[in-house]
Amino acid sequence: MNQTPFNLLKWEKTSYVCPNPKWSIFQLFLSSAMAKVRMIDIAVNFTDGMFKGIYNGKQCHVSDIASVLSRAWSAGVDRIIVTGGSLEESKEALAIAETDGRLFCTVGVHPTRCKEFEENGDPEKHFQALLSLAKEGIEKGKVVAIGECGLDYDRLHFCPAEIQKKYFEKQFELAYTTKLPMFLHMRAAAEDFCEILEKNKFRFSAGVTHSFTGSAEDRDKLLSFSDMYIGVNGCSLKTTENLEVVRGIPMERMMIETDSPYCEIKNTHAGISFVKSVWPSKKKEKYDQECIVKGRNEPCLVRQVLEVVAGCKGVLDLDQFSRTLYHNTCRVFFPHDLDSAADAILAGGDDSNK
Repeated sequence: MNQTPFNLLKWEKTSYVCPNPKWSIFQLFLSSAMAKVRMIDIAVNFTDGMFKGIYNGKQCHVSDIASVLSRAWSAGVDRIIVTGGSLEESKEALAIAETDGRLFCTVGVHPTRCKEFEENGDPEKHFQALLSLAKEGIEKGKVVAIGECGLDYDRLHFCPAEIQKKYFEKQFELAYTTKLPMFLHMRAAAEDFCEILEKNKFRFSAGVTHSFTGSAEDRDKLLSFSDMYIGVNGCSLKTTENLEVVRGIPMERMMIETDSPYCEIKNTHAGISFVKSVWPSKKKEKYDQECIVKGRNEPCLVRQVLEVVAGCKGVLDLDQFSRTLYHNTCRVFFPHDLDSAADAILAGGDDSNK
C-alpha cells in the first residue's frame, strides 16, 4: 500500500485515458491529475464532417462531438474556440458554440474561401452578413474573434493571391467595427501578410497567427507586432527545425491548439519523444465512442502539444507553463473573464515565496 501513491505519481510516463462510467480508481486518479492543468484549445474545426462520422464522403460512424468533448474536459481543457472558415461555416460554428457554455467561436472567411465574397455578385452584402452574424454572436457571448482569415499561398489553386489579399484586408473592417481580436492564418505568405498587418495594425486590438509553421524569420516578423501571439499545434512540431523555431517563441506570446481534426502529432514527428499523455485509439471502421479515432485529431490531444512545447523549451513546471498559456489566451479572447490577481502575478512575478 505504501508504494501505491509513489507509483501513481509516475502516471505521466504512460498515461492512458479513456472516459468510461466504469473507470478504475487508477483511471480516476489519472483524470484528476490531468485536470489540474488548465488549457484552452484555440482552434477546433467542429464543423468538419469527420466529427459527424463522415470521411471522404462515407459515413463511418455516428456523430460524436459529445464524446469528444467529454474527453477534452477530462483532460483539463477548460474552453474551446470553434473556428469558422466561411459565412455558412461560421453560422454552424455559432450554433455548435451555443450547445455548451465552454464553447466559443470565430466568424470570418478563410483565405482559400475568399472567392465566396464575389461569387454571389455582391461582396458588400456578403460582408454585411458576416458583420451581422458577428454582432449576433457577440450578443450571445459566443463570438470571440474575427477569422479564420489571412493568406495561404500554398493553396492558390483554391483562391488567387490578389483576391486573398483584398478580402483579408476587408476583414479588418469587421474587427474594427466589432472591437474583436483577429484569428489569423499565414501559410507561405509572410511578407504580404505582415505588410497587410502593418497597414491595419491600428484597426484591431490583438490577434493570434494560428497553426504556425513558418521560419525563425517569419516568427520574428510576427513577434515584432506587440499584440500578436503565435498558435502552435502538431503541424508546428514536425521537424527538428520546427522545434527550434518554436523554442524561440516567448511563452508569454504563445497559445496552443489542435486545429483538429487535422494537425495531430504523429509518431514520425520530431517532438513525439516529449509526448507523455496518450489515449487508446481505434480505426474509424471499428469505431468505439470510448476511444479516439486513429488518425483524427481532437481537443483532448492539445495536452500533447503542451507537453511537446514544454519539452523542447526545457520547461519542467507544466502546471505553471499551462497557466501562462491560459492567461495569454484569456488576455486576447476572454478579457472579461481574466483573473486579475493571477494576471498580476504572471506579469510581475509571484512575491509570495520571497
